[in-house]
Amino acid sequence: MNTPGPNPLNFEPAFCVSTCMPRAAYWLILIGACVFILMLAVSAYREPDIRWLHVFQALMYVATIVLARRMNRWGYFIGISAAGLWIYANIFATTFFFNGLQQLSQWVHTGRLSRPDLLIAVPAWFSNLIVVVGCFWGYLLLPKRPISDATRFAVTFALTTGFFALDMYLFQPRYLGLFPRMLHPHLP
Repeated sequence: MNTPGPNPLNFEPAFCVSTCMPRAAYWLILIGACVFILMLAVSAYREPDIRWLHVFQALMYVATIVLARRMNRWGYFIGISAAGLWIYANIFATTFFFNGLQQLSQWVHTGRLSRPDLLIAVPAWFSNLIVVVGCFWGYLLLPKRPISDATRFAVTFALTTGFFALDMYLFQPRYLGLFPRMLHPHLP
C-alpha cells in the first residue's frame, strides 16, 4: 500500500478554504474593529464627556474580535449587530456620516478641513461595514448553521442594542433620541 509521506516542498495550495478563508474573514473583522476603536478613541480624546460611552461601545468590538478569533458564532452575531446598528443609525437617524462626507469633499476640493471631528465619521462608517462583511463571511464559513441561529442572532441583536442603549443612558442620555429616530428611518 502506497501512503503519501510528508510533503518535502511544504507546498500549500493557493486557494486553501479550510485555513485561508477564515483567516481572511477574521482579518476583515480585526482591521475593521481596530479602526473603529481608534476612531472612538480619537473622538473621545477630542470630546472628553463621551469617553465612558466610547469605552463601553468599544467593548462590543473587543468581544467580536475575541470570539471571532475562535470562529464562535456569537462573535459574528455581536459584530453584525453592533456594527450594523451603527451603520444603520448613521444613514437613517443622524447626519454624522453625511456631514463627514461633506468634510471630506471640502478637504479634497479646497485643501482645508474645518471640522475634523466630523471627518472621522467616514472611516468609522467604512470600518463598521468591514466588520459586518467579515462577520457575515466568517459565519458563512462555519461548518454548521442551524435554523436556530436566526433566533440566536435576534437575541444577540436585542442584547447588543440594549447594551448600547444602557451605555447611552448611563453616560450620555442626550443620545437616547437616536432610538426613536431609528424606528422611523429617513435619509437626511
